[in-house]
Amino acid sequence: MASGRFFRHIRITILLLILFFVAMNTWLTRVRTTDWNDSLWMVIYPINGDGNQATQQYIDSLSVDAFDSIETFLADQAQRYRVGIADPVTVRLAPQVPGVPPMPPRNAATLSIMLWSLQLRYWAFTHDNFDGPAPDIQMFVVYHDPGQKQHLQHSLGLEKGMIGVVNAFASPAMASRNNVVIAHEFLHTVGASDKYDPATNQPLYPAGFAEPERQPLYPQRRAEIMGGRIPLSAHEAIMPKSLSAASIGTETAKEIRWLD
Repeated sequence: MASGRFFRHIRITILLLILFFVAMNTWLTRVRTTDWNDSLWMVIYPINGDGNQATQQYIDSLSVDAFDSIETFLADQAQRYRVGIADPVTVRLAPQVPGVPPMPPRNAATLSIMLWSLQLRYWAFTHDNFDGPAPDIQMFVVYHDPGQKQHLQHSLGLEKGMIGVVNAFASPAMASRNNVVIAHEFLHTVGASDKYDPATNQPLYPAGFAEPERQPLYPQRRAEIMGGRIPLSAHEAIMPKSLSAASIGTETAKEIRWLD
């Protein structure tokens, strides 16, 4: 009995040490990546999320040019805030990745989330097939055939680990909207928080509004990228069709260290 408690304490101690070293590495990575002295490399890893042939054909047709609007959006927004780098993000495309990343647990207990985070980071490490410089951010984009699935699970971006998992539609018509989601999750990895009500998906005022001082307030003309949608009224909002209808608000700029 005593030996069982002893080994249990040893396992807990080892787990705590692992979490400590992971946390320290995360903090150091966060400081390095958000000094904005160098362009961050974000690598897109496409995944066939449903195994459909139509999805596979779309993935086979992908080129890095499909993600140009992400680079352009972030460069334009950085210029707005006078960030001292012309190209804050460089996007590259990796070969297709087999399998799908582990999904977060339904149990929201802290320990379960921590263990899943470690599992996701290990999965990302073992599935890094990019033949180039080590990426600062790994963005796994899981594509689905819109003819088979019209509603996707929520995407996510982890600041701890600099990893994103985006559920996207395998359709050229949806490519611009997919890039909105990718940019949103990228900003999560560098410290930005959501600025919408998860119960309604309605952007929160004022931080989730692109033009919080606009008179009249509604309808807004653009989406604050972390607010996620363009508010049309107090109870209605729509997702922007492309990043040209989005912007980075001041609260988000502060979170990612573009503003003091």
